Amino acid sequence: MSKPASLRSLEHHDAFVSRHIGPNDAEVAHMLRVVGHESLDAMTDAIVPGSIRSGTALDLPPPMSEVDALAKIRGIAKRNTVFRSFIGQGYYGTHVPNVILRNILENPAWYTAYTPYQAEISQGRMEALINFQTMLVDLTGMEIASASLLDEATAAAEAMTLAKRSAKSKSNVFFVSKNVHPQTLEVLRTRADGLGIELQVGDDADAATVDSYGVLMQYPDTFGRIHDYRAVAGAVHARGGVVAVAADLLALTLIAAPGEWGADIVVGNTQRFGVPFGFGGPHAGYMACRDAFKRQMPGRLIGVSVDAEGNPAYRLTLQTREQHIRREKATSNICTAQVLLAVMAGMYAVYHGPEGLARIARRVHRFTAILADALRKAGASVGGDFFDTLHVTGVDAAAVHARAREARINLRHFDDGAIGISLDETTTREDVAALAALFGGSIDDIDALDATTPDALPAGLPRGTPFLTHPVFNTHHSEHELLRYMRALADKDLAMDRTMIPLGSCTMKLNATAEMIPITWPEFSQIHPLAPADQTEGYVELIDGLEAMLAEITGYDAVSFQPNSGAQGEFAGLLAIRAWHRSRGEGHRDVCLIPESAHGTNPASAQMAGMTVVVTRCDANGNVDVEDIRLKAEKYGDRLAAIMITYPSTHGVFEEDVVEICEIVHAHGGQVYTDGANMNALVGVAKPGTWGSDVSHLNLHKTFCIPHGGGGPGVGPCAVKSHLAPFLPSAVPATGDEAGDAPRVGMVSAATYGSASILPISWMYITLMGAEGLRRATQVALLNANYIARRLEPHYPTLYTGRNGLVAHECILDLRPLKDATGIGAEDVAKRLIDFGFHAPTLSFPVSGTLMVEPTESESLHELDRFIDAMIQIREEIRAVEDGRLDREDNPLKHAPHTAAQASASEWSHAYPRELAVFPLPSLRQQKYWPPVARVDNVHGDKNVFCSCIPIGSAEDEPEAFSEPDVV
Repeated sequence: MSKPASLRSLEHHDAFVSRHIGPNDAEVAHMLRVVGHESLDAMTDAIVPGSIRSGTALDLPPPMSEVDALAKIRGIAKRNTVFRSFIGQGYYGTHVPNVILRNILENPAWYTAYTPYQAEISQGRMEALINFQTMLVDLTGMEIASASLLDEATAAAEAMTLAKRSAKSKSNVFFVSKNVHPQTLEVLRTRADGLGIELQVGDDADAATVDSYGVLMQYPDTFGRIHDYRAVAGAVHARGGVVAVAADLLALTLIAAPGEWGADIVVGNTQRFGVPFGFGGPHAGYMACRDAFKRQMPGRLIGVSVDAEGNPAYRLTLQTREQHIRREKATSNICTAQVLLAVMAGMYAVYHGPEGLARIARRVHRFTAILADALRKAGASVGGDFFDTLHVTGVDAAAVHARAREARINLRHFDDGAIGISLDETTTREDVAALAALFGGSIDDIDALDATTPDALPAGLPRGTPFLTHPVFNTHHSEHELLRYMRALADKDLAMDRTMIPLGSCTMKLNATAEMIPITWPEFSQIHPLAPADQTEGYVELIDGLEAMLAEITGYDAVSFQPNSGAQGEFAGLLAIRAWHRSRGEGHRDVCLIPESAHGTNPASAQMAGMTVVVTRCDANGNVDVEDIRLKAEKYGDRLAAIMITYPSTHGVFEEDVVEICEIVHAHGGQVYTDGANMNALVGVAKPGTWGSDVSHLNLHKTFCIPHGGGGPGVGPCAVKSHLAPFLPSAVPATGDEAGDAPRVGMVSAATYGSASILPISWMYITLMGAEGLRRATQVALLNANYIARRLEPHYPTLYTGRNGLVAHECILDLRPLKDATGIGAEDVAKRLIDFGFHAPTLSFPVSGTLMVEPTESESLHELDRFIDAMIQIREEIRAVEDGRLDREDNPLKHAPHTAAQASASEWSHAYPRELAVFPLPSLRQQKYWPPVARVDNVHGDKNVFCSCIPIGSAEDEPEAFSEPDVV
């Protein structure tokens, strides 16, 4: 009789760890033999320098099952209390259309996609984003819009710097109306301080007279009032200044678009277009501007080009990855956007159309006007000319708030005793009556009051231009049509639900369903970011718990979750360093050493933080040059503020000298910033905070399983040692007219906890994995990368290796010799991989002419071998070019990818067979991805900038008809 299995082994078999990590025990053993090591621990010891390896296991609770983890987080969620929130201040209730909730937000075809840098496999999400851009252009009255920013406050900060670059005025003053939302003002103060911009805050009327290079107004303002800014805009333009406006998109369906009265830049938030409160995020911020500013715009811009067949095709245009190219000269450090949320907002507009949006806006305004009339009759004072927000004075504010609390209602509190009430799409007749009752008013017959109450929109500012006239906004109003439209777009793309996305430095790993489930619970999604503390106890518990987990994992002491992207986390960390130096009387320290191999956001962030970037060299093996660091640390002496390093290195190896580098910098009075982009190679193996690093940002959308969402949302918390903790971004209670003097380090995003509603994803991941699971995940990530490198070694040399000839969690394949021999380069291989159904590895970063591969721990051996087989077949095709069996120009790599239309056409013009083009491996006959477009012409797209929906009819027949020549 066989011995029965132990209870522990049975429980282990069902553990989440085995679901998250792709290779099973037998497959791990096989891969270890290929790599040449007996165990994961032996391999880890061979890769990771002993000077940084952790000697003890992570002090985390044991792993939990999915059932238990969901039950635990459900208990945490129930500690939040969902009141009806009428606080406003840039955040409003909204109904997420269920068809969008299920088929976008909850659909891995959308949330597991990557940033659309590879155009041919991103046509679906780029069409969704160009819808978003068109929506913005139409509603704001501007000429061009980008594909989403992080939130309204940071978009306003980007407008401040865009205006600086674009204005004719030589002033260094940026004027901000005191009537902007308080959180926007705080973020502007933080950003202006680093850039040396003089911020001046005053009354709206002062904007016309203050000598400034630009102004920012709120429309409607934070008190709900709608002002006519035409005279202000004229005065600002007369002195060579730029007019920026933070505008509410729903209001713009009824009142004049800023472009109609002179605005140059319009920013804001698309949250109320079908994206929940989420305790502050994620929400897609936006920017639209004059066409003249398009080459200076921050963030991403989707444009239209043509493919190799002359058909229209979408692509990222102009400043794509600008910060990686221009580095410290970049105009912005934005890398992550809020694509998933932008797609939701754009689909909301597609679903409702122009008439639907106007109907929603009209209903909101009518409720607001009726409520205002009822409050006036009850003796309160309410201002005029508003859309959805009332500024109520002349009442006993404390008594009103007390009654509101009893009724489970949140109102906005002003320091002067006024009360703010913002209505929205979710407001009901019962809500209006309940709100009136709080002030002693009574609404017995809302229809009768409606009949006698006039609108409160300003008579001189009616909406004068049509919007959303393109057929896409006037076709898909039934759920069935929208469902099919979204499915058609998703089918054009490659996401993690179809294939491995082996992007180096980007850590595209499993985003497990159990991790995603809590984000749609109302206890997380329906909490206003300014809700009272006793309503957010669950969020506090979750955030405190996640902070403790991340502190243990990294070796740091405190974590701020305010940064809502990795680049924002970098910025926050550098601000903390700068503020720490100032607190010690060493504010003159301004030099930041950055190796030439660093991520492009590093120098851009340092520049934004007011630091001077000094680049240090790398040696022939790609390692940072320690002696050059030593020389430059000595050279800059008492000016040295920090060094920014990436570890493991950007070149995919564990460098030996990281401890020495920390000691050198500390000896000269500087601080060590370790970029957390490659943390997936460290969790459970080494802790940056224990080897001498002072601060890191962590990409929760990489290492800790928040999905990339087609380019965002991201979360970039900033983790620091205890001496820097007092200088983390402030949690300023932005409730008054102004938030007072700027703190030593102000806010870096609009909400105290950034994109709080997706933090449950990372909490779930760590809870499900436990200490042992996290360490094993790291080890398998290392194994998978080394397995690929070893299997491909006979075909593509690995450019850099570390200890014992091994790489870290990613490897760089050097294709430059093949380019020299055959004319076929890394981009050709990237495009050819599409024919095999793969997203390409990272192209030409950090070394031009290479591919950087990161498989992560969640890819199975089957998927790794499928990728390897594809790469070997591609190498055979290159070899056929080398020996003359394939033509140097007319070969499947130069013409990749191949569409179904090309393969099925009656004529085939290539010397190589169709079968080789589209079925290079037998397995592709069973499962084949067909790209919707052929290779996209990048040059055409940049020379002919067109960034709105393609006109129906003209595009298919005359691709050039929609191009607008733009001379650079």
